[in-house]
Amino acid sequence: MDLLPEPPSANSNPAVYETPIAFSNPGIVVSPNAVQSASPSSVPSRYENQKRRDWNTFCQYLRNHRPPLSLGMCSGAHVLEFLRYLDQFGKTKVHNQPCPFFGLVNPPAPCPCPLRQAWGSLDALVGRLRAAYEENGGKPETNPFGARAVRLYLREVRDFQSKARGVSYEKKRKRPKAKDSMMMASPTAASSSSG
Repeated sequence: MDLLPEPPSANSNPAVYETPIAFSNPGIVVSPNAVQSASPSSVPSRYENQKRRDWNTFCQYLRNHRPPLSLGMCSGAHVLEFLRYLDQFGKTKVHNQPCPFFGLVNPPAPCPCPLRQAWGSLDALVGRLRAAYEENGGKPETNPFGARAVRLYLREVRDFQSKARGVSYEKKRKRPKAKDSMMMASPTAASSSSG
C-alpha cells in the first residue's frame, strides 16, 4: 500500500535506501549505498520494496518538518505527528459518534464523515518503519516506532475504528491441526480401531 506517491529516483537499485541518515551518535552515519539486499542480483520482495518506500516517505517528512528533524532527534511524538498527517490520504470511512451510521458495517447512504487511514494499514506501516529504523543503524532501545505512545495510539485507533465501523479486530485463534483435533474428539474411537 502506497501511502504517498514517491518522487522519481535516479537510483537504479530499488533495494538501496536513498536517504543518508545521521544519528545523534556521531559515529553512526548511514550512506545511501550502505543498505542493500543480501544479493545484489536478486529482486527485493514486495515487503522490502514497501518498507523502502515507507522509509523514504518518513525521511522526506522529517526533512520537510519545520524545523527539519534529524532521525536521531525523532521521538514517538514525531511518529504520532506523521501518522496523523497520513490520515488525510486515507481511504477508509470512519464515522463520528453523532453520525447515524456510527457502528454500521455497511451504511445505506453517504455521509460527511472523514476518510482516514485504516488501523491495519497504520499498524503494518509502523512495523515496517520499526524494522527499517534498525536496519539503518538505529538502536532497538531508541526506536521511536516502538515507543509506548505509538502503541497506545494504535490501540486507540483500533478500538475507535472497531466501534465506528462495526468491525471486530479481535485476534483470530489458531485452529488445532486436523490430526490433533481427531484424537481429542474421539479418543475411544482411535484406541478401539487400533486393536
